[in-house]
Amino acid sequence: MVEVAEPQPGGRAGLLAILSLGNFAIGMGAFVVIGILTPLASNLAMSNAEAGLVLTVYAIAYAVCSPLLVSLTGALPRRVVLVAGLSLFLLAAVLSAVAISPATLFAARIVAAAGAGIYTPVAAAVAVSCSAPAQRGRALSTVFFGLTLAQVLGVPIGSWAGYTYGWQAAFWIVAVITGVSLAGVIALVPRRVPFQPTSLTSLGKVLSAPRIMLAVTFTISFLGANYILYTYIAPLLEARMGFGRNGVTFMLTLFGLGAVVGNILGGFLTDRVGGFRTLIVLCVAQIMVLPMFSLLPFPEALVAAAMFGWSVVGWSFMVPQQARLIELAPDQQNIVLSLNSACIYLGASLGSALGALVISTWSIAAAGVAAAIAMSAAFVHLLLSASLQQE
Repeated sequence: MVEVAEPQPGGRAGLLAILSLGNFAIGMGAFVVIGILTPLASNLAMSNAEAGLVLTVYAIAYAVCSPLLVSLTGALPRRVVLVAGLSLFLLAAVLSAVAISPATLFAARIVAAAGAGIYTPVAAAVAVSCSAPAQRGRALSTVFFGLTLAQVLGVPIGSWAGYTYGWQAAFWIVAVITGVSLAGVIALVPRRVPFQPTSLTSLGKVLSAPRIMLAVTFTISFLGANYILYTYIAPLLEARMGFGRNGVTFMLTLFGLGAVVGNILGGFLTDRVGGFRTLIVLCVAQIMVLPMFSLLPFPEALVAAAMFGWSVVGWSFMVPQQARLIELAPDQQNIVLSLNSACIYLGASLGSALGALVISTWSIAAAGVAAAIAMSAAFVHLLLSASLQQE
């Protein structure tokens, strides 16, 4: 019989909502840089390529810290770990808001990545532990919805605030939301949550399995290709379409709405055609849509349609990839999914770095074509991974 923790008086719905709010804060804090790249770069005397490294530093730190910290804190009470993660993230948001140099901002982003790397996977585990078996899928969906909603609301709001009041305003908003989440976690998360302890040994077993790791690292290939373009989409729209604050905010809002549709579509396709076939469709669709952004300017309606469609096929990725990994390693699913989360940020960091190289070597308009080429390489990665699983 599986033990289920009893939530505090706020109830299970309140618990899931506050865990989701924490993920909203983390998603906004991680990606709001994309919407404020231009004012941030101007204020701190950086180029767009250098400012993009703010996301790269965060992503690399997350990829390194998350599996290690989750393993090292594997014996601590879940509530303690959640509070520690959000406290670090809150501290990092404040440090980012008051940063007066690129070095200070980069250091704050490393602290933020450590906090997020602890919080997000542990929040998922708490949601499962506090839910009956038949409700766990819905519980996970609710908790991770915060990350998706951050794309719909958090990044556009942060972008608007950054252009209107200065880029620091976006991080102050993140700090406030994180503080509310922290108070909610303290009030609503049960003191005793049953969990399966993890260790560095279990992590090492998965890392030493080539068949599993080739499948896990497809996340790096797919998302890395996307972030070559996504990291620099705001300055690209400014340069090629002449958009200002309102135009960039509107396009990022459309991208966020596409993310919500993509999450739903990914689950729908996975249930009907399977994870692997869904991933094939998504790769092909990305290869077709990404080069369009190197051909700007277009009529604004067409650009809006391209942004929405690109987001839909990009954010349809997570459900089929996770389903595929669980099917591949059902006995190691916690570790595998933790590594998959790390690969999300590693892919983002790699894509951001490649994007910086592309725009520094050629021009910002080349990012779309470069992303399509990288997505073609991701497609080959997927096929190689599938062939290895069949051996």
